[in-house]
Amino acid sequence: MQSTKKIGSKIAEARKKATISQAQLAGHLFISSQAVGKWERGESMPDIITLNRLAEILGVDLNYFSENFQSPAPEIIHGEPLVKQPAESGSYRIPSEKHPESKREEKLSWDMSRGNWVDADFSGLKNLHEKFSSSNMQRCKFIGSDLSGLLLKGNHVDSCDFSRSDISSSHIQRTLLNKNIFKDCLLKKAEFSRSQLNICDFSGANFTGTKFSESYLYGCDLTGVDFTGMVVKSGGFTGVVVKTGDLEKNTIVDAVWNRASFIDSQIADLVFTGTLDECYFENCAFTRVTFRNATLINTFFKNNKNLKRIRFIDCQADRMTFEFLKQGKADVKGITLVTPKGGNE
Repeated sequence: MQSTKKIGSKIAEARKKATISQAQLAGHLFISSQAVGKWERGESMPDIITLNRLAEILGVDLNYFSENFQSPAPEIIHGEPLVKQPAESGSYRIPSEKHPESKREEKLSWDMSRGNWVDADFSGLKNLHEKFSSSNMQRCKFIGSDLSGLLLKGNHVDSCDFSRSDISSSHIQRTLLNKNIFKDCLLKKAEFSRSQLNICDFSGANFTGTKFSESYLYGCDLTGVDFTGMVVKSGGFTGVVVKTGDLEKNTIVDAVWNRASFIDSQIADLVFTGTLDECYFENCAFTRVTFRNATLINTFFKNNKNLKRIRFIDCQADRMTFEFLKQGKADVKGITLVTPKGGNE
């Protein structure tokens, strides 16, 4: 593998050729511009998933960064499973009549984990969680499949269809989910940590008890989603649309909602700390909702019910948002107006 400084210089070269600033590149990757600067100076290096994303953003092949760069995953598999070999011999012993018990001991075990899967169809299959853990997937179908307890760590899942699948109690860590379909999926008690979810369709999905930690949703469709008991910590939601969804019994800590829309939604038993920037609430009902140490900027409230029941504690808002809330009969005593730079409102 080439040196960290060499890869860093190639990142800088490709970024400049694409006429993208460090800040813009950082925005695409949901990281800080300081992190990009460290890469380019050779002080640190992105992992394989981030390098894949960099190649996509900058319009270069992954090999551009290093001719000798190797993914920890095996070769791409087109619908063919890997056969797991016994540790002792490295191959399967043929069962004999003298040893009938060996038929049970030497039963084939299909192991598709740690693979790269492309254009495979596993719709309707059950108990797949162990078989696909830590796998990269592209344009695969898992419609109506049982993937509960799935572990993805540092993976790339792109353009796959998980409609009506059970992905509950799964752990998604440092993974990029891009343009996938999760319609009517069961995602109860799933945990997303340090992951990116880009332009995914989660309409009708059940996120009951799901946890998001340092994870980011961009441009996702959350129509009719059940968020009961969801926990969000240090996450980001950009351009997401929540329509006819239920956000109940949630804890949202240090999250950033940017250009998020909430339409015809029930929002109840929610404690929110974080930032809402250019968000939109229309025809929503609020019950036992508290904003604590939150900042609301350019956020629009239209035809909502029970705004007066929202508690604002040590919050900040710009003038426009403040007036929307006041006109909606919200109790704004716990909101301090944000003073724009220059000191003029």
